[in-house]
Amino acid sequence: MPATRGPEDLSPSARFSRPEATSRTPFDVERHGYGQPLEHPLAGAQTVAGIEAYPRPDPRWMDVSLIREDALQWGGRFAILGGDWSPFYHDAVDLLGMENFMIKIYDDPAFVEILLRRIVDDHFQVSRRIFEATADVIDIFFIGDDFGTQNGPVVGEHFFRRFFLPHLKRLAELGHDFGLKVMLHCFGGFFPLIPAMIEAGIDALQSLQPDARDMEPRRLKGAFGGKIVLNGCIDTHQLLILGTPELVRTRVREIIETMKPGGGYIASPSHDDLLPETQVGNVLALYETVDEYGRYP
Repeated sequence: MPATRGPEDLSPSARFSRPEATSRTPFDVERHGYGQPLEHPLAGAQTVAGIEAYPRPDPRWMDVSLIREDALQWGGRFAILGGDWSPFYHDAVDLLGMENFMIKIYDDPAFVEILLRRIVDDHFQVSRRIFEATADVIDIFFIGDDFGTQNGPVVGEHFFRRFFLPHLKRLAELGHDFGLKVMLHCFGGFFPLIPAMIEAGIDALQSLQPDARDMEPRRLKGAFGGKIVLNGCIDTHQLLILGTPELVRTRVREIIETMKPGGGYIASPSHDDLLPETQVGNVLALYETVDEYGRYP
């Protein structure tokens, strides 16, 4: 399908309706700061008709024409990540509100299942457009959703398998159909959910937080080493912000020595990127230590 021009008021660059807004999701939810929604458009929806009435993005609005050029400019020197981020759980919470979403899991599970399926349908089609045009120059389908909190998963394993696992599996199969590895970004303490993620076909987990519940590097390596690639484990909450360069070097080397044996580990901070308040000296200490001790033969 050729790309078409979407409504101007839904464009990421369109003027926000609220002065405090800093971004807009594909489902027209305005956010501020680190991505907190300013409203929940479907908070009052009680029936499937309410879901149907809400405008949805058209996958044809994704212009894939420049992705190949962007990937090729790196000359094969790096693994290229691509595809739609596909944060379907976050999208549902943005639309309904967290409390409302959790209540509906119990009180109206069919409503939640339909909403999630509609959201994933849109993300799926966008990624398929991307891969049909550029899968031969992309290495990894990178998707993201935060299924953990500092103290454990956002839902128990039973509900995760019912509401979220089928959609992760569908997205993973899409990536595999195009010959791509699939990496899931996920924050928080989601240790009990990792076996289900492996079953879904996820090849790698990124942004592992060592200070979240049950996410200590040694525990992760012991339970899942050799079963899934582990990416992260270098603390951005405390170590890289409050530590000294000497402490960073010591701790990063310890983590590498724990995670490296047998392969399947990518050393990186426990976040998508380094937070603005991170000290420059600690950034240098991090990457110098990884460069010295983190290479495989």
